[in-house]
Amino acid sequence: MIKSNTILGVAVCVTALSISLNGWSASPAGLVDLTYAAEKAVPAVVHIKVKTNSQTRMVEVQDPWGDFFSDPFGFFGNPGGGGSQRRQVQTPPREASGSGVIITNDGYIVTNNHVVDGADEITVTLNDNREFAARIIGTDKTTDLALIKVDSKNLPFLTVGDSDKLKVGEWVIAVGNPFNLNSTVTAGIVSAKARSLYANGVESFIQTDAAINSGNSGGALVNTNGELVGINAMLYSQTGSYAGYGFAIPTTIMNKVVSDLREYGTVQRALLAIVGQDAHNYIDAQKAKGTEVDLGTNEGVYVSKVEDNGAAKAAGVAEGDVIVSLDGKKVSKMAELQEILANKRPGDKVKIGYLHNKSKKEQTVTLKNAQGNTDVVKTADLDVLGVNLKEISDTQKSTLNISYGLEVIKVNKGKMQEAGITKGFIITKVNDEAMKSLSDLQRVVKEASTSNEPVLIIQGLNPAGVKKYFAVQLN
Repeated sequence: MIKSNTILGVAVCVTALSISLNGWSASPAGLVDLTYAAEKAVPAVVHIKVKTNSQTRMVEVQDPWGDFFSDPFGFFGNPGGGGSQRRQVQTPPREASGSGVIITNDGYIVTNNHVVDGADEITVTLNDNREFAARIIGTDKTTDLALIKVDSKNLPFLTVGDSDKLKVGEWVIAVGNPFNLNSTVTAGIVSAKARSLYANGVESFIQTDAAINSGNSGGALVNTNGELVGINAMLYSQTGSYAGYGFAIPTTIMNKVVSDLREYGTVQRALLAIVGQDAHNYIDAQKAKGTEVDLGTNEGVYVSKVEDNGAAKAAGVAEGDVIVSLDGKKVSKMAELQEILANKRPGDKVKIGYLHNKSKKEQTVTLKNAQGNTDVVKTADLDVLGVNLKEISDTQKSTLNISYGLEVIKVNKGKMQEAGITKGFIITKVNDEAMKSLSDLQRVVKEASTSNEPVLIIQGLNPAGVKKYFAVQLN
């Protein structure tokens, strides 16, 4: 394995032999000088330090005696020993650090959500040692991106490039603050594009062998023209340290997230409303079961489920079909489909191409949001809950004998999943307030998250119509 300092050594050695071509340098032997890219990037990459204050949280604590003394033999369905209780615990203050990239001269900075998540104080240090307090403009857990801002003018910033134009084998540098080593530059090539690691809800990573370590999170992946093409997010390692590959979020995804966070405070996410996987993975899985499958292609996204009232359903897409193009772009795997959708908003019209019984079909459809409409979502407060919701229908109101409620139509990783809330649960009240619309829940969540007791007491009905209560801790 070639170490990063060896790669950098080569780059330095060939500097004198290079011929400058619009910002990138190539020698007759094809070697590349990365000093121009480093000179552009280093001043615009910042060191981010975060502090999280001590907090009081409610947690489940196992009680070895349970309710032994009140019901020692479990005659009433609650045997002693092995019970649990919710108790308050005090978490210690926490400090952490990462990197960020200045993208405007007035102080907008992109970083990873996991760098600033839960922070009470954020301090940004520039390469010239100037320090600024920063505030969060918005975060997006689904892509692991965050936008923060410092109040200053005429700051150095990186020009944003087009990650779509990156080619496998192209030279790039990673700039960040690994292990609190400020302004560290490592170099490598683009090893692959549109990688899925199943770490985020939306991902289409640029894979690189430029060394990325702890503290590089939120830093810059830069091409030889000195343009930002990705936000470094994670490394692939069994030890926690660099083991050959790192992964960056492409600017094609970043641009849309940043634009939405600045305008709306949350990401306007357009969906096809399908469940699927890479077609070749499905074929391989069936082959392992002894079943040969002919989908008419080995590329594309195999559709295993189509949600009602979604864009895919309107286009005629059915279970077993294979999506092969979207918005005029070829789709060979799920990560590519996600990257295209990440640039769209609810209400956008796109042409979808798919194979049905190996026959090619195309339809133009209107993309919708998770609630099945094209409305603008103006707050990110529900992201932490990890659920998709919709107002209940008149039929549900009549069947359950209720006049309002919000149905949980999908459960992702988040606070509601942790509390035990499942798909089909109908929320009727939160903190004793009636839930007649999504805006009611958004308001209550926002109020609770800024209160001294950030807890949601949720009342509702399970799919069988049985009344249930849940406590959801927001911190």
